[in-house]
Amino acid sequence: MTSARTSLIEPAEPARRRLLAAALTATAGALLPQQARAEDRQAADLSEPLGICLEGWPYPGPIKFVALEMAGEPVRMAYMDFLPEGAGNGRTVLLLHGKNFDSSYWAGPIAFLRRAGFRLVVPDQIGFNKSSKPLCAYTFDALAANTAALADLLGLEKFAVLGHSTGGMLAVRLASLYPRRVSQLALEDPIGLIDYRLYIPPQTVETLEAAERAQTEQSYRAFVARYFPKLPPAEYEPFVVWRARMMGSGDYPRFLRVVALTYQMIYQNPVRGLFGGLRPPVLLMAGDQDHGIPLVSYAPPEMRGKIPGLIDAARDVAREFPSWKLVEFAGVGHVPHLEAPKDFENAVLGFLNG
Repeated sequence: MTSARTSLIEPAEPARRRLLAAALTATAGALLPQQARAEDRQAADLSEPLGICLEGWPYPGPIKFVALEMAGEPVRMAYMDFLPEGAGNGRTVLLLHGKNFDSSYWAGPIAFLRRAGFRLVVPDQIGFNKSSKPLCAYTFDALAANTAALADLLGLEKFAVLGHSTGGMLAVRLASLYPRRVSQLALEDPIGLIDYRLYIPPQTVETLEAAERAQTEQSYRAFVARYFPKLPPAEYEPFVVWRARMMGSGDYPRFLRVVALTYQMIYQNPVRGLFGGLRPPVLLMAGDQDHGIPLVSYAPPEMRGKIPGLIDAARDVAREFPSWKLVEFAGVGHVPHLEAPKDFENAVLGFLNG
């Protein structure tokens, strides 16, 4: 169960705010055209441990927190809130991140959406990035409730949602639970286009946690590289850096357990059955080289060839729901907003302003 407290926790003491401001200055301003430059974000000594809430990791805007409760435990949900450039159009877009990505990767979409007159709210979900990491059963219902509570606190009655990867699953659940609040739904390479339980047997938390514990810096770099068939390695290296630095944290075992718990959420909380009941207009976007399948290594060998990769699943869904608009990005993998930023911008703005 999740409940919200009506309080905001501002960034910590003045010294902490100065540190955040310095980090943002080092990344060439409040907003960059795309992801913060790799060389700036890797400036810290890689041997220095990084806390599992990404303390000090630069983001493209000031961080605030909302106080919540999950499974009886007080938690804090981090978020960024950007006003539009100029007068604005009176509309707000929520950006929901993927599982293995910190929210600094939204810098490009934040920039172009602000220029187009939108307000942007960019939460880090509980269990991810700069937010708390409780040891509890995670569900998309709970994360959706947290997100709605944040929207309530900010006075947002209606908003559009852009969800990437695991954030796409959450976006679908959010639109299903709060159909009158979500005006438009944009899904970028969302997982959950199929029900993974049809192909992959259930795994224990201990099994999933052991697999994460076995990751090395080198193996994790290879894992991340599969997302990006055309992005230069230096541009995705920051995702490897923060994970590698976390390995030195005293709380790293807790992080590994939460990673396993959120994989269980993906497996146990399918959203495929919700598609037919969605009310808002839907934009479905996918790189045509995105063949990813979460948890595929646990599928029996005879089933692996039968599981549709993400792009094939996206095409299947678009055929079943012809009212959905499908946009494919040629030669692009799992994160089009990094690999094809201008095409992505055109697709999103065309949808939101259409």
